[in-house]
Amino acid sequence: MRKTLLAAGTALLLAAGPAMAQQKSIKIGFVSTFSGPVAVIGNDMRNSFELALDHMGRKIAGMPVEVIYEDDGFKPEVGKQKTQKLIESDKVDFISGYIWSNVLLASIKPVVDSKTFMVIANAGASQVAGELCSPYVFSTSWQNDQTPEAMGLYMNQKGVKSVFLIGPNYAAGRDMLAGVSHTFKGKVVGQELTTWPAQLDFSAELAKAKAANPDAIFVFYPGKAGVQFLAQYAQAGLKGKIPLYTAFTIDETSLPLQKDLALGVPGAQEWVNDLPNDANKKFVADYMKKYPGHRPSFYGAQSYDAANLIASAVTATKGNLTDKEALRKAFEKADFKSVRGNFKFGNNHIPIQNFYLQDVVKDAKGDYVLKTVATIVKDYQDASHSKCPMK
Repeated sequence: MRKTLLAAGTALLLAAGPAMAQQKSIKIGFVSTFSGPVAVIGNDMRNSFELALDHMGRKIAGMPVEVIYEDDGFKPEVGKQKTQKLIESDKVDFISGYIWSNVLLASIKPVVDSKTFMVIANAGASQVAGELCSPYVFSTSWQNDQTPEAMGLYMNQKGVKSVFLIGPNYAAGRDMLAGVSHTFKGKVVGQELTTWPAQLDFSAELAKAKAANPDAIFVFYPGKAGVQFLAQYAQAGLKGKIPLYTAFTIDETSLPLQKDLALGVPGAQEWVNDLPNDANKKFVADYMKKYPGHRPSFYGAQSYDAANLIASAVTATKGNLTDKEALRKAFEKADFKSVRGNFKFGNNHIPIQNFYLQDVVKDAKGDYVLKTVATIVKDYQDASHSKCPMK
């Protein structure tokens, strides 16, 4: 009789196993900057991630989703601490977010060591696309060099013969200026790297650029620094005299402050709000409904894609989060509707994607908006993929 009861109990436990597993929540850690002058970027990323969850009914593979948001304080050491907390204390299943390349580089080792899948929603440090690539690390953004490389190609199309480069002295800034140099066929007549993030006075750098008398200036300054740079570029009397080309300096988070200063300043980007695919139309429309008075930026678009990429992998493996190999293969397939349209990864888990020329215009209401002007390059793969040992 005792054997019968034990057998019956075991059978009940086995039968209950899948049902119990389905009651488990999906825990996602999200690290970004939610305080200080660049909090607007982190908030846009969070808003877009939350919108993606709304569109899923806040469940993935039938399991409720719990997101733990952590503020990196714009500091690499804090970002690393928050990442370790999410992995070791909160025991998240996945981790996402990351605006800044220096924060990402400080945080990536505990992620890889713990075999926690990471989906980067912005930062594109070249090392992570190359020698530090990992089966557990994916990106829904780009490798830092890609966007400025696209701008270098566009400057070639415009017949620019010389350029002066200005950007911040941290991982992304160095990658950005190097990216322009990779594809620009003219002469780089000067380069200035400024203290990051403290320096917001660019008068000395602009004076050097003016003295060099180039055909163009290329600049990379995200967030508040980008607002300050455009204002000082105009104050220095350079607007209308030396054309300015940018990457990540003008976006929907900075444009409300830049306004007329941003007119006539082209930028390169892999996503613009008016891309005509259905997923993007729904994302932009629903974002503006949920957050009145705000438009999503590329930071948000990449975060929306990050949530959907995670969902695609969990759904493909039917919620089995212990099979790391199956999850990796599902991530690599990227079977989800991206706001960019077609989405595919290179061997290093960085997207192979189109890059567009964007410009600032005024819409019918008089609001400043970004518009797709042309496709600069199609299916563009980052240069660092050759340094990644994954095939």
